[in-house]
Amino acid sequence: MKDKRRLGRGLGALIDEAVTGGGDMIELNLDQIKPNPLQPRKEFDREKLQELADSIKEHGVVQAVVVSPAGRAGYHLIAGERRCRAARMAGLTKIPALIREADGKALLEIALIENLQREDLNPVEEARAYRRLTKEFGLTQEELGRILGKSRPVIANSIRLLALPARVQQALIEGRLNVGQARPLLGIADAARQEELAGLIAERKLTAREVEKLIGAAAESKPKKKRRKEAETGDPLTKELQNRLQRQFGTRVRISRRGGGGSIEISFYGEEDLERIISILMPGGLE
Repeated sequence: MKDKRRLGRGLGALIDEAVTGGGDMIELNLDQIKPNPLQPRKEFDREKLQELADSIKEHGVVQAVVVSPAGRAGYHLIAGERRCRAARMAGLTKIPALIREADGKALLEIALIENLQREDLNPVEEARAYRRLTKEFGLTQEELGRILGKSRPVIANSIRLLALPARVQQALIEGRLNVGQARPLLGIADAARQEELAGLIAERKLTAREVEKLIGAAAESKPKKKRRKEAETGDPLTKELQNRLQRQFGTRVRISRRGGGGSIEISFYGEEDLERIISILMPGGLE
């Protein structure tokens, strides 16, 4: 990406600058158009697609899709997969399309930003899109936050969801868990325990506050080898302080008391998570 700031100008500017050539509007057979192989979104809401299909039946496709030639395979979508899917549901065989040349990186860049700007990805797809933009396009979380109008902690907390076990991520994808219910599970180190608690949270439909209490109790009740005179379980004040710190940092926090002193242990789950915690502890940075 030559100029990261250009993304903030919106999807239209992004497409104009990331792809070249073409520009003529034509009608393409839908069976000639293949999904973007780098499309970040994997789940499509059937009900919302049907609403769009009904609108297309009444008004037609009011915005052309953008495609890129893919040789004998036909064309790859650059932007407009929902429109293609809804057009098929509406019984159309053709759709207006703008043909442009684009390399693989441009396809990914546009697909990621298109979906993030429209805010219709599920939490896991959103987290994966953020991670790809930071890893493959060299954007920092702060830069990405400015581009999308989101705070850096929002970006960081989203990416952290990818540290959850696959089954818990699937529950987020399917809507059986929401982000507020799933994030406290990051305070549990054991993946099997995370999955067990996720099932309980979904079954009982606990609120985020109830989940925090459940996670706090689970962390305290977990068998562990402790040093003599270490922490805590009998001290309600320590427990409450520990729970508040866990909510503040969005991760597992352990307070251990030894004599008149002790320690506070804050867990992190990767370099990005460490940076997020440091930004909370030192908002002004290391300078």
